Amino acid sequence: MDATALLALIAVSAAVAGLARRTPVPAPLLLVAVGIAASFVPGVPAYTLDPHIVLPLLLPPLLHTAALESSYLDLRANLRPVALLSVGYVLFATVLVGWLVHLFVPGLPLASALVLGAVVAPPDAVAATAVARRLGLPPRITAILQGESLVNDATAITAYKVALAAAVGEGASWTAGVQEFLVAAVGGVGVGLLLMVPLHWLRTRLKEAILQNTLSLLIPFVAYAAAEYVHASGVLAVVVVALFLGHRSWQVDFATRLQEAAVWKMVSFVLESAVFALIGLQLPVVLAGLGPYGGKEVLWWAVVVFLLVVVVRFVWVFPATYLPRWLSERIRTREPDTTVAAPLIVGWAGMRGVVSLAIAFSIPLTAEGEPFPGRNLILFLTFTTVIGTLGVQGLTLAPLIRALKVTGRDRYAATLAEAQAQNEASAAAEARLRELLADPANALPKPLEDRLRTVLERRRNAVWERLGAVNEETGESADETYRRVARELIDAERAVFVELRDTRRIDDEMLRTLLRRLDLEEAAGWREEE
Repeated sequence: MDATALLALIAVSAAVAGLARRTPVPAPLLLVAVGIAASFVPGVPAYTLDPHIVLPLLLPPLLHTAALESSYLDLRANLRPVALLSVGYVLFATVLVGWLVHLFVPGLPLASALVLGAVVAPPDAVAATAVARRLGLPPRITAILQGESLVNDATAITAYKVALAAAVGEGASWTAGVQEFLVAAVGGVGVGLLLMVPLHWLRTRLKEAILQNTLSLLIPFVAYAAAEYVHASGVLAVVVVALFLGHRSWQVDFATRLQEAAVWKMVSFVLESAVFALIGLQLPVVLAGLGPYGGKEVLWWAVVVFLLVVVVRFVWVFPATYLPRWLSERIRTREPDTTVAAPLIVGWAGMRGVVSLAIAFSIPLTAEGEPFPGRNLILFLTFTTVIGTLGVQGLTLAPLIRALKVTGRDRYAATLAEAQAQNEASAAAEARLRELLADPANALPKPLEDRLRTVLERRRNAVWERLGAVNEETGESADETYRRVARELIDAERAVFVELRDTRRIDDEMLRTLLRRLDLEEAAGWREEE
């Protein structure tokens, strides 16, 4: 892939993802569909998905940004369901799907079928995060899906290596498989634990936001490479480091947090868009390699594998949800009751993605000097499973959630909790302000003292105002009207500064200084709508 083709991929996929925001179609599905259509357009380059690029270069930043947006506390609170899905389910799906495919597809060796099972076992981290963001799922379901998607790739990759060793004749016993899994898991977590503290220390010691964010971009690649170097799980190393850094992000300065949020949002958007477009663009490559397989028979196998993947997830999810509750009174007491809606959503949210395809493309061409048994068929079945889950489940998940009448966060309760938290913080800040102003070293003119008090009062009242009366003319709360008027005042100042620059009364350097001051003021008063 040359530079022009790469730039075209990024530009077109970003444009399609932007267009998807104006349609009811989920961006991943639209990107895949456009990728499939574009793959048959004459002149479009052949974009072959290279696992040596996807796994070490695309997967770490995607996992890093997903882990940064996750909650360590929520993950810890839901450790049992997350572990059952990310480890138990992936191993269960690997074995059961592989064994059933071996029985159903004539001539496909069990080892090759288990390779396919490992490849299609893990739901996609990118798809899970996108679903949670778009649909506003309840916090616990969101935490479980995100937690599963952060860890399951490590389980699937290890299971794939064990199955592959058996398929290529290197031998693989259950003991060796368990040992390799433990080494990968413990080693990956260990590397993450070793790196997270010094990396966070370095972040807090760097004084320039640009340097801190350059380090932030390098961290997932450093963690992944370090773990893979010692034959541990790079996925787990990235997740552990990112969870720690996200949990401690309050300890870096505000400029770094603002810049880092913008940088990672942009990186995530570009990579996610390109990744889903790449999935669709693989169709010609997959079809070209089918060789002796073809006709209605291979399409029937594709349908069967897709159905197996969907059904096997439900076979695991429902017992994993209810059995621990039936067996443990402690779990029943500690955790809220679960309706049938929760396992239905978790079961139906198992979309597969680019990691499955990348692992499939990494299957060697030969085994013991002979062509790898069923490699091309595995590639095709993986591709159709990814497309099937993204298409069928991706399109129907939102209607399913609406039909089950599942609601996300209680906005009133969340706003009330936010207001109470802000009230306590403002009270502490006012007490500290009184202490500071009592010291002659902090003497200020009366107008500036009043301004500090006004800022604190405004910050405390803003959230309460969202719970209060609504303007009959505009439908806005007092806080919303205040922010809108404040933005219009800033826009008026900004227009004057630009006019002064255009008439040469100030230069561009001064314009940038004045605009940055207004930008910071606007950012301080702006609140993202939920």
